[in-house]
Amino acid sequence: MPYMEKGYVIEHKQLSDKLYEIEFICPNISFECEPGQFVHIKTGINNEPLLRRPFSLYDVDKQLGSIKLLYRIVGRGTTLMTNIKTKESIDVMGPLGKGFSVPKSPKKVLLVGGGVGIAPLVYLSRVLKKHQCSVIVLHGAGNRRQLVAFDKLREIGAEFMPATDDGSCGFKGPVTELLVKKIDVGQIDYIYTCGPEPMMAAVAEFAEEKGIPGEVSLEEYMACGVGACLGCARKLKAQDPDYKKVCKDGPVFSIKDVELFKN
Repeated sequence: MPYMEKGYVIEHKQLSDKLYEIEFICPNISFECEPGQFVHIKTGINNEPLLRRPFSLYDVDKQLGSIKLLYRIVGRGTTLMTNIKTKESIDVMGPLGKGFSVPKSPKKVLLVGGGVGIAPLVYLSRVLKKHQCSVIVLHGAGNRRQLVAFDKLREIGAEFMPATDDGSCGFKGPVTELLVKKIDVGQIDYIYTCGPEPMMAAVAEFAEEKGIPGEVSLEEYMACGVGACLGCARKLKAQDPDYKKVCKDGPVFSIKDVELFKN
């Protein structure tokens, strides 16, 4: 059940170039949050900008009643969001969307994230570990400074394998090459992925070749966040007769149901 709630900001910091983390107290929303869902944030003041912005749940502490978001500056809304200070309030709607499924029994799972697509995989990792799953996380980024979830994933207990374009940390090259070269598919029961669509397309192709089920988290422009405006509607496959609303039917879908764009 989604709520409208004023969040009390307890921390807001810059992690690296254009990457920020904000944490706020939102007890009603946080209690309902599940991995893979998102919240809709009013990033400015008054009605500028008019539309809210969607953000994946980066981490949630239901005892404290707090939510953490990881975001990157990409436009006016996120630029304005950097001006929010601690002890100020933030206008939040959520949780929204359909999140990741969590195994009912312990599984060996692989999570593949690209760039800021690592965000929903952190909270997912925490919940999977609580369900006694063995968790491997692959994260691709441009350089070491962009691997902002490194310490958090280690604290959660996930095995973390980074890939950087410049080789400053971990594997040098795309995270999809790390996937192909370093992952023993015989030890993986399920795959989750989030990030740039061409990256997820390569992960989906890998999963299909190896016969491993999984899920993808899609990203689309979302105006309303509740499926009313149809701004995020897309066909999952070109031959599908109907459109899906990514904000309401997703953002998480079965990896076999989505035709992902390679370019």
